[in-house]
Amino acid sequence: MTVDLSRLTIAAAAERLRSREISAGELTAASLERIAATEPRLHAFLTVSADEAKAQAAASDERLGRGERLSLLDGIPIALKDVFLTKGIRTTAASRILENLVPPFDATSVRRLRERGAVLVGKTNCDEFAMGSSTENSAFGATYNPWDLGRVPGGSSGGSAVAVAACQALGALGTDTGGSIRLPASYCGVVGLKPTYGRVSRYGIVAYASSLDQVGPFALDVRDAAILLEALAGHDPRDSTSARVEVPSYTAALDGKISDVRLGVPREYFEEGMQAEVESCVREAIAVLESLGASVETVSLPHTEYAVATYYLVATAEASSNLARYDGIRYGRRATAATSLAEVYRRSREEGFGAEVKRRIMLGTYALSAGYYEAYYGRAQKVRTLIRRDFEQVFEHCDVLVAPVAPTTAFRIGEKVGDPLTMYLSDVLTIAVNLAGLPGMSLPCGIDGEGLPIGLQLIGRPFGEAEILRVGHAYEQATDWHRRRPTLDLEARG
Repeated sequence: MTVDLSRLTIAAAAERLRSREISAGELTAASLERIAATEPRLHAFLTVSADEAKAQAAASDERLGRGERLSLLDGIPIALKDVFLTKGIRTTAASRILENLVPPFDATSVRRLRERGAVLVGKTNCDEFAMGSSTENSAFGATYNPWDLGRVPGGSSGGSAVAVAACQALGALGTDTGGSIRLPASYCGVVGLKPTYGRVSRYGIVAYASSLDQVGPFALDVRDAAILLEALAGHDPRDSTSARVEVPSYTAALDGKISDVRLGVPREYFEEGMQAEVESCVREAIAVLESLGASVETVSLPHTEYAVATYYLVATAEASSNLARYDGIRYGRRATAATSLAEVYRRSREEGFGAEVKRRIMLGTYALSAGYYEAYYGRAQKVRTLIRRDFEQVFEHCDVLVAPVAPTTAFRIGEKVGDPLTMYLSDVLTIAVNLAGLPGMSLPCGIDGEGLPIGLQLIGRPFGEAEILRVGHAYEQATDWHRRRPTLDLEARG
């Protein structure tokens, strides 16, 4: 029987490469063919690096032929959200202001993948500067959900989630500032992991909100997510926020045993107005985990209701500071019609930034301005501390928290674009995890009546990625939701 190589998991492909049943060249060709066939309908990629990928695959085959495999990722096609700096490959952050930027060096995450032999097939679409929940804010057009092309894939890392869900790549990297890995993973029916803040280096990532941004993987199942995290995690002296914490073997933690795990179910995460199918599927998943031996109790995170307001003060303030560097002088877009230095600044930013980025810059600048700093940004930081303490208290008697990822399944393209507040509320169940710097993971746990995936969120203690991976893997062994794939005809027509 002929195997569709693009549909293999990383673990399965790595075993076939090891045994020489397939070659890295064949695997990469299958990925590139799948991208070419489906991209006209999905728009998951901004740049496809086909020539570079083929060269990397050829180098991998030479190593594999000599028995010198670098890692389980050697020869595996991986996609990168277009906020990772990639030496010699265009990096835009989905913004006109960086439209023609070709970086002279790699982000640490990219370098670590290269060192392990991964084949980098391209850069994926996202909300501009990672600011959004739907991948509709990209300056280069929206990305479409492969489960229903009229729906959003979630954001901001929507292109990476789609690349994995549509089998364009075997894995992908994204960034998560307020849910930007977990939300797309939920909407697209794949696994998405946001590690603890500081677990993975942020060096070489186009910054949005520096105290919240974190790099993480997308994969078809939990084992593949663990493989990718092992490659990414670890201290980086180039990132001052990178933690000097030992990195365990995440794959070794996947033993299927969770009888000693104490699960907490936050009552605040089952809010009024939640889609009924989301709540029922998540509660069914909790029952499965309980049947596997985990103990379950209801817990409270009382400051959850303040998380959205807190996030949009902290994140926009940091965005205002980070995006000040895009001035039309040092790099990026420069207005050609400007006649003075002040006009270069104004026109370059006016022409280069999209509406949502401008909105967040203005909100953040206001929150940091004289006379308002303590009333807004200062107070938000205090509430952020209270949110973190809520989690600390709960984790005194729980190991992992279990909750929905989002109140609903994927919404329709254009449905929330004109209402920023409603769009911001899409992240209501993910934001607090970023404010507290905790690890969180989304994995599939059901399908709604319209055929759209539903995600289960697992939240762990600081640097507790192994624990949430263990619980997630046990759940996968007892269910088959992670094996479901989009059934739409995604190939180009006409």
